[in-house]
Amino acid sequence: MSIDGRFSGRLAGKVVLVTGAARGIGEHTARLAAVRGARLSLVGLEPDRLAALAAELGPGHAWFAADVTDQQALAEAVDGTVAALGGIDAVVANAGVANRGTIAVGDVEALVRTVEVNLIGVMRTAAATVPALVDRGGYLLIVSSAAAFAALPGMAAYCASKAGVEQFGNAIRLELAHRGVAVGTAHPSWVDTDLVREARADLPAFETALTKLPWPLRRTTTVVECAEAFVRAIERRSRRVYVPRAVAGVQAVRSMLVSPLADRLVGRTARATVPLIEEQARALGRGFGPSTPQGRP
Repeated sequence: MSIDGRFSGRLAGKVVLVTGAARGIGEHTARLAAVRGARLSLVGLEPDRLAALAAELGPGHAWFAADVTDQQALAEAVDGTVAALGGIDAVVANAGVANRGTIAVGDVEALVRTVEVNLIGVMRTAAATVPALVDRGGYLLIVSSAAAFAALPGMAAYCASKAGVEQFGNAIRLELAHRGVAVGTAHPSWVDTDLVREARADLPAFETALTKLPWPLRRTTTVVECAEAFVRAIERRSRRVYVPRAVAGVQAVRSMLVSPLADRLVGRTARATVPLIEEQARALGRGFGPSTPQGRP
């Protein structure tokens, strides 16, 4: 902040649109970006929380209720953002969900919905916001995961969706470069959000399996630390974001994590934990955590 009280950093006056902004990583990224002087467009499916956050951030911010799998709703949110805030300088395609169960035991519609939100939702968000980003030579940060680098039993749809997000980002980075738009992919490991806490509470066997993962895949990062990494990425127009940074090392050895050796090592634990996860998922009687409104971000 300058001596006259105005923000003078890289985000000062910039318009940042965040999906999944009602809670978790999206909410905290929006809060931190606002502190850095950005004006926020908050997009999600919990209007009460979005309205409260926008009011808390103060004048110069806007919110829009939209499902990221609904192209028309996203288009209206983008049009509303441009009308209210003048344009869009950066987008954080963050909305995401995680289903419960396995391919053998669980609601197939929850598996499909996970891919629809996490991957198709990113595609739709990118398509809706690219024209506005081109106008300002903006930056698009799409949220993948460390799960893009490793296969974990009980997380098939989530891992598949996040691997898809990574490759989608790699491709559109090349497509948009000549238009002046930079594209980054974010790869957090476990972050202390409602989504992660509820998954651990719903499936104790899953929580036990996580403790047996190698570092840094078993580490849980604070949501503030993750938000700080995302905001730095926006400021620097980063190509890759790892949370924690040690996840970069996991990416470097990703071929080993899906090798026959990894299958044998992980399989030893999976033979014991997967039946327990399935039993607990069956007893749970729902496909998503309690704070995920009908599996929608």
